[in-house]
Amino acid sequence: MLLQIGIGTGLILATILIAAGAFWLAETLVTLANPWLIRRPHPPKLALVLIAAVLMVLGVMTASVWIWALAFVGVGVFQTLEPAAYFSLVAFTTLGFGDILLPIEWRILGGMAAANGLLNIGLYTALMVEILRRVRSEQVRGMVDER
Repeated sequence: MLLQIGIGTGLILATILIAAGAFWLAETLVTLANPWLIRRPHPPKLALVLIAAVLMVLGVMTASVWIWALAFVGVGVFQTLEPAAYFSLVAFTTLGFGDILLPIEWRILGGMAAANGLLNIGLYTALMVEILRRVRSEQVRGMVDER
C-alpha cells in the first residue's frame, strides 16, 4: 500500500508540474501577444485564444495520461501500452467504465489516477477561464482608453 501511495504521489506531482509549466507558458504567450490581442477586432482573437487554450489543455492532459500509462507498464500492472493508456484515460477522466480492473495489489494506484484527473481537470478549467478573462479584460480596458 505504501508503495502505491508513493508512486501515485510522485505521478500526481509530475502532472501538477506539467500543468504549472502550461500555466506559465500560457501566461507568457498571452503577455507577449497582449498588444495584438487588445487591438480590434476582438471576437476572432478571443476565439483564437480559446482554441489555443483548449489545445494546450488537451496536450497537457494527454501528457498526464501517458505518464500514468507508462507508470502502469513500468510497475508491471499492464504488459502492453494499449490497455495501460486506455485504463489511464478512463481513470484520469473519472469515467470508470470498469471493463479493465487493476489487480488487487494496485487498486489504490487506480484511485489515485482518478483523483489526479479530477484535480487536473479543475486546474485546466481554471486555466482556460483565467486566460479568457485576462484577454477580455485587457480588450475592454483598451476600448475605454480609446475614448
